[in-house]
Amino acid sequence: MPKNKGKGGKNRRRGKNENETDKRELIFKEDGQEYAQVAKMLGNGRLEALCFDGVKRLCHIRGKLRKKVWINQGDIILVGLRDYQDAKADVILKYNADEARNLKNYGELPESAKINESNTFGDRPEDDDDVTFDDMDGGDDDM
Repeated sequence: MPKNKGKGGKNRRRGKNENETDKRELIFKEDGQEYAQVAKMLGNGRLEALCFDGVKRLCHIRGKLRKKVWINQGDIILVGLRDYQDAKADVILKYNADEARNLKNYGELPESAKINESNTFGDRPEDDDDVTFDDMDGGDDDM
Protein backbone atom coordinates (compact mmCIF):
# COMPACT_ATOMS: atom_id res chain seq x y z
CA MET A 1 0.00 0.00 0.00
CA PRO A 2 1.24 3.53 -0.77
CA LYS A 3 2.24 5.79 2.07
CA ASN A 4 0.20 8.89 2.84
CA LYS A 5 2.40 11.85 2.02
CA GLY A 6 -0.26 14.56 2.00
CA LYS A 7 -1.40 16.89 4.72
CA GLY A 8 -4.89 15.50 5.23
CA GLY A 9 -7.90 14.44 3.29
CA LYS A 10 -11.09 15.83 1.90
CA ASN A 11 -12.04 17.76 5.02
CA ARG A 12 -8.81 19.78 4.99
CA ARG A 13 -9.34 20.83 1.38
CA ARG A 14 -12.93 21.81 2.15
CA GLY A 15 -11.82 24.27 4.84
CA LYS A 16 -13.68 25.73 7.77
CA ASN A 17 -16.70 27.99 7.56
CA GLU A 18 -15.45 30.79 9.80
CA ASN A 19 -17.64 33.63 8.53
CA GLU A 20 -20.72 32.54 10.54
CA THR A 21 -19.94 34.51 13.69
CA ASP A 22 -18.59 37.60 11.94
CA LYS A 23 -20.65 40.75 12.21
CA ARG A 24 -20.84 42.23 8.74
CA GLU A 25 -21.99 45.65 7.72
CA LEU A 26 -25.67 45.86 6.82
CA ILE A 27 -26.05 46.24 3.06
CA PHE A 28 -29.02 48.25 1.80
CA LYS A 29 -30.57 47.97 -1.66
CA GLU A 30 -29.44 50.23 -4.49
CA ASP A 31 -31.22 51.03 -7.73
CA GLY A 32 -31.71 47.87 -9.77
CA GLN A 33 -32.00 45.78 -6.59
CA GLU A 34 -34.95 44.68 -4.46
CA TYR A 35 -35.59 42.86 -1.19
CA ALA A 36 -37.45 39.56 -1.46
CA GLN A 37 -38.59 36.59 0.61
CA VAL A 38 -38.01 33.06 -0.65
CA ALA A 39 -41.36 31.48 -1.52
CA LYS A 40 -40.22 28.15 -2.97
CA MET A 41 -36.96 26.33 -3.62
CA LEU A 42 -36.90 24.91 -7.14
CA GLY A 43 -33.54 23.14 -7.25
CA ASN A 44 -30.66 23.55 -9.71
CA GLY A 45 -29.66 26.83 -8.08
CA ARG A 46 -33.05 28.43 -8.64
CA LEU A 47 -35.82 29.65 -6.39
CA GLU A 48 -39.10 31.49 -6.53
CA ALA A 49 -39.13 34.70 -4.52
CA LEU A 50 -41.86 37.18 -3.67
CA CYS A 51 -40.26 40.59 -3.99
CA PHE A 52 -41.48 43.35 -1.71
CA ASP A 53 -42.51 45.44 -4.72
CA GLY A 54 -45.32 42.89 -5.20
CA VAL A 55 -43.86 40.83 -8.08
CA LYS A 56 -43.14 37.09 -7.88
CA ARG A 57 -39.83 36.40 -9.63
CA LEU A 58 -37.79 33.36 -10.64
CA CYS A 59 -34.36 33.90 -9.10
CA HIS A 60 -31.00 32.33 -9.88
CA ILE A 61 -28.49 31.82 -7.04
CA ARG A 62 -25.15 33.14 -8.23
CA GLY A 63 -22.07 30.94 -8.07
CA LYS A 64 -20.41 32.72 -5.14
CA LEU A 65 -23.38 31.85 -2.89
CA ARG A 66 -24.30 28.51 -4.42
CA LYS A 67 -22.46 26.02 -2.20
CA LYS A 68 -21.30 28.36 0.57
CA VAL A 69 -24.53 30.07 1.70
CA TRP A 70 -27.56 27.86 2.25
CA ILE A 71 -30.83 29.53 1.32
CA ASN A 72 -34.10 28.17 2.71
CA GLN A 73 -37.76 28.93 2.25
CA GLY A 74 -38.80 32.06 4.13
CA ASP A 75 -35.34 33.70 4.10
CA ILE A 76 -34.97 37.39 3.30
CA ILE A 77 -32.66 37.96 0.31
CA LEU A 78 -31.41 40.82 -1.83
CA VAL A 79 -31.96 40.27 -5.55
CA GLY A 80 -30.55 42.09 -8.53
CA LEU A 81 -33.22 42.90 -11.09
CA ARG A 82 -32.60 42.32 -14.78
CA ASP A 83 -33.11 45.16 -17.26
CA TYR A 84 -34.29 42.85 -20.01
CA GLN A 85 -36.38 40.33 -18.00
CA ASP A 86 -38.70 41.61 -15.29
CA ALA A 87 -39.85 38.11 -14.26
CA LYS A 88 -36.29 36.94 -13.44
CA ALA A 89 -33.66 38.11 -10.96
CA ASP A 90 -30.34 37.08 -9.43
CA VAL A 91 -29.74 36.45 -5.72
CA ILE A 92 -26.98 38.77 -4.52
CA LEU A 93 -27.09 38.34 -0.74
CA LYS A 94 -28.89 36.40 1.99
CA TYR A 95 -29.70 38.26 5.20
CA ASN A 96 -29.60 36.39 8.49
CA ALA A 97 -32.43 36.86 11.01
CA ASP A 98 -30.73 39.71 12.92
CA GLU A 99 -29.99 41.65 9.74
CA ALA A 100 -33.56 41.16 8.51
CA ARG A 101 -34.91 42.48 11.83
CA ASN A 102 -32.63 45.52 11.54
CA LEU A 103 -33.87 46.16 7.99
CA LYS A 104 -37.44 46.00 9.27
CA ASN A 105 -36.63 48.47 12.07
CA TYR A 106 -35.02 50.88 9.60
CA GLY A 107 -38.17 50.79 7.48
CA GLU A 108 -36.52 49.10 4.51
CA LEU A 109 -38.81 46.05 4.74
CA PRO A 110 -42.60 46.39 5.05
CA GLU A 111 -44.26 45.59 8.38
CA SER A 112 -46.05 42.63 6.75
CA ALA A 113 -42.72 40.84 6.18
CA LYS A 114 -42.47 37.72 8.33
CA ILE A 115 -38.99 36.90 9.59
CA ASN A 116 -38.24 33.35 10.79
CA GLU A 117 -41.84 32.26 10.22
CA SER A 118 -41.60 30.06 7.15
CA ASN A 119 -44.51 27.68 6.59
CA THR A 120 -43.11 25.06 4.24
CA PHE A 121 -46.46 23.58 3.24
CA GLY A 122 -48.31 26.72 2.19
CA ASP A 123 -50.90 28.58 4.24
CA ARG A 124 -52.93 25.58 5.39
CA PRO A 125 -53.10 24.49 9.02
CA GLU A 126 -50.78 21.57 9.71
CA ASP A 127 -53.37 19.24 11.26
CA ASP A 128 -55.74 19.49 8.27
CA ASP A 129 -54.52 17.13 5.56
CA ASP A 130 -57.68 17.12 3.36
CA VAL A 131 -58.27 13.36 3.45
CA THR A 132 -61.82 12.07 3.72
CA PHE A 133 -62.90 8.45 3.97
CA ASP A 134 -66.26 7.05 2.84
CA ASP A 135 -68.13 4.76 5.20
CA MET A 136 -68.19 1.16 4.03
CA ASP A 137 -71.64 -0.31 4.52
CA GLY A 138 -71.89 -4.03 4.38
CA GLY A 139 -69.40 -6.51 5.63
CA ASP A 140 -67.44 -9.14 3.84
CA ASP A 141 -69.53 -9.84 0.73
CA ASP A 142 -67.61 -11.60 -2.04
CA MET A 143 -63.88 -11.17 -1.75
